[in-house]
Amino acid sequence: MTIYAVDVRFLDDVKLEMTFQDGKVVRYDMSKMFNKYPQLVRLREDRVLFINGKLDPGGFGIIWDDELDFDAMSIYEDGEIVGKIKPTLNQAIGVQIAKAREKRGITQVDLSKMSHIDQADISKLEKGQGNPTISKISKILDALDCDLEIVVNKNNKLRNDYIKPASLISNTRMLDKIKTREKEDKKETPKYHSKEA
Repeated sequence: MTIYAVDVRFLDDVKLEMTFQDGKVVRYDMSKMFNKYPQLVRLREDRVLFINGKLDPGGFGIIWDDELDFDAMSIYEDGEIVGKIKPTLNQAIGVQIAKAREKRGITQVDLSKMSHIDQADISKLEKGQGNPTISKISKILDALDCDLEIVVNKNNKLRNDYIKPASLISNTRMLDKIKTREKEDKKETPKYHSKEA
């Protein structure tokens, strides 16, 4: 699963904290990679270079210069989770759509063909960028054959349980149907008396 980076902060020495679209804040010590990638030693030797690194536009990693970059997924997978922030609504939707797409083993190009939505728009949506319409999200969910439930409180903030996987929604709907049937079965059928003539 690809999780995109949305922010990076440079700390002391060659440590950094990267925030990802799923809300995880991950601390990473770049010195762990010096033996494997000796060119990264420049980050310790040149503090200005290190702190002037930029998140690449796609959220795939950090770029320091033409010769130095590092991928975000390595930081996500090998770093230490030091916090969690609530993602924006668009980020939360994007993470769930990307998970559903990858779970079904299809690419963004495949989903584009299935939903009749441009692949670039799907990419932006999965990264939590832009402001997708309900119509666009609905077309994607139809193509993925899944549901997405979002709970927003009165202050327009996402609750902790903001997104439920389609399987949970399906199971909840199934339980509701079973409970409804049980209630109907318990109801007594009205008794009609015929009048004798």
